[in-house]
Amino acid sequence: MDTSSLAANRGRLKVFLGYASGAGKTFRMFHEGIRRRDRGQDVVVGALQHQVPPDVKGLLNSLEIVAMLDGDGVPVMDVPAILSRRPQVCLVDGLAYDNPAPSRHAHRWQDVEELLSAGINVVGSVNLQYIDDQCEAVEQITGKRVTQTIPRAFLNTADEIVIVDAPCDSTTEQLPLLREKALLLSADVIDSGLQRFQQSHGIEPAWGGHESLLVCLTPHANVSLLIASARRSASRFHCDVVGVYVKQPRLSNNARRTLEEILEQARTAGMRVDALEGNDPVETVVQYARSHGVTQIFVGHGIRRNWWARLFGSPVSKLIRAAHGMDVRVVPN
Repeated sequence: MDTSSLAANRGRLKVFLGYASGAGKTFRMFHEGIRRRDRGQDVVVGALQHQVPPDVKGLLNSLEIVAMLDGDGVPVMDVPAILSRRPQVCLVDGLAYDNPAPSRHAHRWQDVEELLSAGINVVGSVNLQYIDDQCEAVEQITGKRVTQTIPRAFLNTADEIVIVDAPCDSTTEQLPLLREKALLLSADVIDSGLQRFQQSHGIEPAWGGHESLLVCLTPHANVSLLIASARRSASRFHCDVVGVYVKQPRLSNNARRTLEEILEQARTAGMRVDALEGNDPVETVVQYARSHGVTQIFVGHGIRRNWWARLFGSPVSKLIRAAHGMDVRVVPN
């Protein structure tokens, strides 16, 4: 089978990503549909969420809607009807919904995958907390748990991703961290798209060998999240990850035992671990990073109710300022 031909015939996926409820991703998505229709494209609405925001209802009045099926009281995309209609663009609000049995697919994102495979372009929307590898971290920040998600691997197939910012006058202290995570996620999706393009055109990545990743290991770090995040980046850039810790002679016995467990977990994950010595842990890590050509530093940080005040002037904040020229990725503990 000619995989390049399949890729050429596949529809394009554009995702509007929100990092806070009420940011307006649904409005932006349907407004995009109207713009495309006005440019002459054949656009239909394939899926709506259970509750349509008031500002969106006016947009829907000017768009063709493919009626959804009744799945035991749960609206389900009518994939056969959309395939028969064969629009150029299908708008799908709420990519993370699950379908009730016995539906054509268990998840809405699988409905979308079938449309894409049939050559239909899809514009969809989803919030950050509904990405499977983001929901746990977002829950730690917001305290809100979700049960329906889309796979990160599916999101990585997006040809375009648009972050929808929360209102600039919002005072919610969680928003800056959520926005940072959304920005990092969108960068990862863009990197994945670049890799697909290079592979499909036989281009050898010129940047992969120049990336070098470092993970800061401390007794308070959520090493599982740190390692998972670093290894995802390493798999994209085809590079190794090194873990470092700064020796601290005044650690309590409990903290020392915790650190030893963390170091063992890092080694078990195949990571080289280097011990550093220095009076200033931040400067010690930065000097090591510069001397070893590190481009990305992964560090854990605890989330508090007044985290912004604590972050300002904290070791993590100092690290971000000192490591100019390197990306510092903060992973919530």
